[in-house]
Amino acid sequence: MTEAKINDKVKVHYKGSLQDGTVFDSSENRQPLEFTIGQGMVIPGFEKGVVGMREGDTKVISMEAENAYGSYREDLIGVVDRSRIPEDINLNIGMVLQVRSPEGSVTNVVVSKITENDVTLDMNHPLAGEDLCFEVTLVEILKA
Repeated sequence: MTEAKINDKVKVHYKGSLQDGTVFDSSENRQPLEFTIGQGMVIPGFEKGVVGMREGDTKVISMEAENAYGSYREDLIGVVDRSRIPEDINLNIGMVLQVRSPEGSVTNVVVSKITENDVTLDMNHPLAGEDLCFEVTLVEILKA
């Protein structure tokens, strides 16, 4: 039976959880996740963990934050003048906003602090700094 390798397109079912067992995502009741190994379409630890699996295999892939969404970075927190936020937006802590970079790309940020004059925005992925665990079942290896 063929093992999954770099450049193979695969379909997997998965359940992602934090180290304390809290489930943060799952493909249950959805179509399997489809991606090509080695193309950076999923986080590095997940991709590496699928290599060597065979169709029908199920395994648990544990990874440190560096191989998942990276370490939590203080340099990805910024303070902007409140006047730069459109007045029609009712700001709340934890609210997700989209900001456009000078190059034109769009990034999600989380409002982490609001004062009378300033808004603190966090560009870290919500799972940054978290060690993760995935239960993965390789459903199918598609022709590359």
